Amino acid sequence: MFEDTSFRSEHLGVITHGSLNDGIEMKLDPGESVEDVRAGTFVVIQGEKHDFFCMITDVEIEAANEQILLNPPDPSDDLLREVMQGSGTYVTVQLKPMLMMPNTDHPELTDEEPTSVKTIPAHFSPVVQAEADDVARVFGDEAWDDGETYFHVGHPIGMEDSPVCVDLSKFAERSNAIFGKTGTGKTFLTRLLLAGTIRTGRAVNLVFDMHSEYGYGSQAEGEDGQAQFVKGLRDLFPSKVSLFSLDPSTTRQRGHTPDHEVHLHADQIQPADILPLRDTLNLNATAAESSYLLRNQYGDRWLTTLLEAQSGDDFEQLADETGAHKSSIEALRRKLAPFQEYDFFTTQPSPDDYDVLDALLENLDSGKSVILEFGQYDDLRVYLLVANALTRRIRRAYEAKTNRYRQTQNEADKPQPLMITIEEAHKFLSPDIANETPFGKIAREMRKFFVSLLVVDQRPSAIDEEVLSQIGTKMVAKLSDDKDIGAALVGTSDASSLREILASLDAQQQALLLGHAVPMPIVVKTRTYDQEFYDALRNHPAARSADGATDPDEEMEDLFY
Repeated sequence: MFEDTSFRSEHLGVITHGSLNDGIEMKLDPGESVEDVRAGTFVVIQGEKHDFFCMITDVEIEAANEQILLNPPDPSDDLLREVMQGSGTYVTVQLKPMLMMPNTDHPELTDEEPTSVKTIPAHFSPVVQAEADDVARVFGDEAWDDGETYFHVGHPIGMEDSPVCVDLSKFAERSNAIFGKTGTGKTFLTRLLLAGTIRTGRAVNLVFDMHSEYGYGSQAEGEDGQAQFVKGLRDLFPSKVSLFSLDPSTTRQRGHTPDHEVHLHADQIQPADILPLRDTLNLNATAAESSYLLRNQYGDRWLTTLLEAQSGDDFEQLADETGAHKSSIEALRRKLAPFQEYDFFTTQPSPDDYDVLDALLENLDSGKSVILEFGQYDDLRVYLLVANALTRRIRRAYEAKTNRYRQTQNEADKPQPLMITIEEAHKFLSPDIANETPFGKIAREMRKFFVSLLVVDQRPSAIDEEVLSQIGTKMVAKLSDDKDIGAALVGTSDASSLREILASLDAQQQALLLGHAVPMPIVVKTRTYDQEFYDALRNHPAARSADGATDPDEEMEDLFY
């Protein structure tokens, strides 16, 4: 399957120092330019029995004698500088071994898979630039397993023809995250990973699409700074994605018809659903606590009863019946009243037979992902309320489904793995509310119930640390704040060396990929979300094994050819 890697021309240097705990030091070959050595680059140490897959974490220029530095050669004396290079002056490169694997010199060991590093190579072991076969040995290949496991997300820095793949079977097992400051392309990375899970069928998705960027085509900034339109997930997978809309009129103005219109009834909202709105609504703790007192007294009609209150006597009566402070009830009503102005919100009783949750679950159960567009209601208050109210009910439904599956042990009852995508995730998962919101419970507990999160955020430091520790796989783009960098690496071994890697990332199309779905951390240049990517999706190995009433390949051919 793989070529013999014993002899290579891309010799970078040799090992001179190192330890298992602190990493390995390489002396750079004098013929190599120090400016070509980049932090985050993927290299291989060729040991006697094993290949050690490493990441470059630091580069230093050294001198054999301090006297040389006191009397440096003149900048115009190229000959003296060349003579000294590699002997009097030299470059050391810090390497962090991530995995080890038997090499081809020892065929009796080659059945072994890559394992964590438990030893180190000997002095003067050669270090070489990684090749495409090395990348595939570690990260897999899309062609393996009929294309249903691995998905190409980018390539190592300087290795354009060497795809780095994510193991989507592992990716779907746990909650995951995409972090990066504003302008780093988090939306593109999210589309990329969602497309992979849909193409391979490893999970169905529920995307709370605050800015209407995931369903149909949307405008984005191209590499040249010019505006360009990119295709949405419904464009790419017409038979595998349903569009739900909170604002169907805006969806129609864009030339599309939603599959379902979303209405939120007051009796479907619980006090826990408004907890994430406390900061956004400037709601004090006493007013928030009043919602629970109202719920205890009036049940599901607590919010309707609150919104129907108009006069001082009404609030006095509510205070007497619930034991809450009148001023707190008035403040709560004042903060929540604006929701009555939204067309999607109603105080009418919710239907007993069929509502948006039933429609959502029907689509998810049939293997269709759901994009919920917010249209003109791209207000953070609306996003927080709707996402919490729906997710709480979905969580309960999946718990019931899983319990039934455990009882019957019938594969037909096994829930379809669900991944819920949320933006501005720190608003749902901050330390003061993470224990009470449905998203916090999903991150901590729901893996065993086949539900996970895809967290998208620019401020990981504002997310509860326990939630961060539960995240399986992370794709971390450029972050500037030290607290955010530290938070993005919570639960990661050797976080100190990875901090330096994160700090050195380019502002766009570079990310540190690490966690459960990849064998080792690696810096990748992410795939470009363009026509070439669309074509690759159409020709993906998983597409050839897809079935169903409507052939997605034929639909995509109609779209692109």
